[in-house]
Amino acid sequence: MLNRDEALDLIKKYNKEEFHIQHAETVGKTMRWFAGELGYGDEADYWEVVGILHDIDFEMWPEEHCLKAPELLSEAGVPEDVIRAVCSHGYGLTGVDIAPEREMEKVLYACDELTGLIGAAALMRPSKSCADMELKSLKKKFKDKRFAAGCDREVITKGAEILGWELDELLQKTLDAMKSFA
Repeated sequence: MLNRDEALDLIKKYNKEEFHIQHAETVGKTMRWFAGELGYGDEADYWEVVGILHDIDFEMWPEEHCLKAPELLSEAGVPEDVIRAVCSHGYGLTGVDIAPEREMEKVLYACDELTGLIGAAALMRPSKSCADMELKSLKKKFKDKRFAAGCDREVITKGAEILGWELDELLQKTLDAMKSFA
């Protein structure tokens, strides 16, 4: 199994834009927080690595997102369960038919787009941080379809549903996760 630094090296092999690398780190840290929060603390490193690797193919092969990933990850010797988790976050989007089943996969599916929305909302704040963001403010940005239009609200909503959570619970927990390392 790759460690955090090896996962970052691998993501940087196929992603050169600072935005994509930062997103990988953000999702990784968010996944680590969720592992602890949901009782999987002994798997926190694993959850973080999956979060870091989730968009490995996005920058170079956007039309094959989650379809090219298995090849890249297999070549790097990444275990099948990690490959499956990475691919499951694209369920129903780019021809991926691997549904998120394990709780970790469901969290990745649910929080990927949401971390982008929270990050964009943070940049609009005077503090440029989510550390002082409240749920009410995040919900306002979520409802404004023009704001961070690339963040798919349907995926976020579906993510909450597959976790069995209310949307507000997903928003608050993901916000709390990001505040933990803001």
